[in-house]
Amino acid sequence: MFIVVGLVLALSIVLVAFEWSKGPDKGDNTDLVQNIEIEEEMMQITRREEPKPEPKPEQPRVAEVLDIVDDDVDIDDDFDFDMEATKDTEYDFTSMLGDDDENIDEDEVFYIVEDMPTFNGGDPATEFRKYIAANLDYPEIAAENGISGRVIVQFAVNKVGAVVDAVIVRSVDPALDKEAVRVVMNSPKWAPGKQRGKAVKVLFTFPINFVLQ
Repeated sequence: MFIVVGLVLALSIVLVAFEWSKGPDKGDNTDLVQNIEIEEEMMQITRREEPKPEPKPEQPRVAEVLDIVDDDVDIDDDFDFDMEATKDTEYDFTSMLGDDDENIDEDEVFYIVEDMPTFNGGDPATEFRKYIAANLDYPEIAAENGISGRVIVQFAVNKVGAVVDAVIVRSVDPALDKEAVRVVMNSPKWAPGKQRGKAVKVLFTFPINFVLQ
């Protein structure tokens, strides 16, 4: 009997100890996790709104205005378009050209014109050089001092073909310069240059070589 009672007491003590050592139910932790997840889902997420691009200003439209005039212009149709042209056919177009004479200044000096001046019927680079070589006198004082070199003279051929305004643009010696101007100014008349068929004043620059023999 005592043995049975002891076993019952021992079993009771074991059961009480077992119940005491058992921890809280895990279901409570599950509820806590669910509450945390619900709170996270309830957080509001705010997004920055991007500014809207400003509308481009409209380009003003340009209206095309047509100026309509009366077609009452008389056309000179004297030209015969049915005529046959040959190598001997000549046409006169002078009436189509404007009068440009008034555009040429009387005192204007040209460097290049349509018809350049000529000397002795030829190219001045050749013919005028021949004239210089035949009429140049070597100054004695320059020859005695052994002075030589190239003198550059600038001059103009006017509307009547006369040589005017001779000046030295590159000097070597006063004696050589004086002789260069003398021989140029004593030049015979040239055929004047022409621009649009009108005689004009043309400027020249010419080198003269003084060489001791």
